[in-house]
Amino acid sequence: MKSGKITHTTLLVLDDCNTLTFAAAVDPLRAANRQAGRILFDWQFATPGAAPVTLTSGVTIPAAPLQKVTRTDLLIIVAGFDLEAQSTPALTASLRRLDGQGSVIAGIDGGPWVMAMAGLLDQHRATTHWEDLERFTERFPLIDVVNSRFEISGSRLTCAGAAPAIEMMLDLIGRQHGSTLAQRIAGTFIYDPAPPRPQSRGIDPRHNAVTAKAQQLMEAALDDPLPVAQLAKRLGLSQRALQLQFQNRLGRSPQAHYLHLRLSEAERLVRQTHLSLQNVALATGFASQASFARAFRAQFAISATQMRQGQSRESLA
Repeated sequence: MKSGKITHTTLLVLDDCNTLTFAAAVDPLRAANRQAGRILFDWQFATPGAAPVTLTSGVTIPAAPLQKVTRTDLLIIVAGFDLEAQSTPALTASLRRLDGQGSVIAGIDGGPWVMAMAGLLDQHRATTHWEDLERFTERFPLIDVVNSRFEISGSRLTCAGAAPAIEMMLDLIGRQHGSTLAQRIAGTFIYDPAPPRPQSRGIDPRHNAVTAKAQQLMEAALDDPLPVAQLAKRLGLSQRALQLQFQNRLGRSPQAHYLHLRLSEAERLVRQTHLSLQNVALATGFASQASFARAFRAQFAISATQMRQGQSRESLA
């Protein structure tokens, strides 16, 4: 896809996909055309086969078989439930054909699963909804699964749900046509993208497969921390083995590492959002604001209130 040219786009819509994710995929394209005053994107809808599909809201997309799409610059797969049954050999063949022609392929909500079952994400970084990260990682070992809102890996785009889909589409539009246009579109939606949560997996070279997977599970449950016994069970290890893995690789216990992740997220929320400190505490798994305050001060040698006040003063300077 190149800036300055019309990007021919196909939205593959599967049965039982969420209406909000469907709108998050297509409406930023419409807004891009409107804000630019010219056609930057055109699009067509496609279905897996020769039958209409119905969204969870009851909206129906008329039949438009993907196999009849001869070429497209961008293919966006919007999916929800019953993905195994809908990922037929014919659909997989169509996806691989378009991939072979150089199409950029994106998956929203259940879309990454459809891409993965077609083998389109092997050796790529990808994400999916946080509730499915563990199953996705186990099912597709050749994919570098990351816990992020959206992920771009070459010609593959994946995201974790409806709100991240808007962010992904704004990022795509910004890369092709400039950040100013993307910001104008966000403004028309009255949409303020959440600052991305830092992704440490793969950045810290001390991680191995076990500790990286454990961290994924931790990051997916910062608001309701998992007991170490449950983490170990999910990883197929004893608690003692998990303790040793963390001690040997990272020099600290899994409990200490989990607390570090939660407090790092708390610092991000204090600095980059307007959430109340009580909600910050709840979002990072602290049962009381008092325990949150103690842990925060111990970690950063400053209270959350002082950090936020200092941030406000810096923004006014």
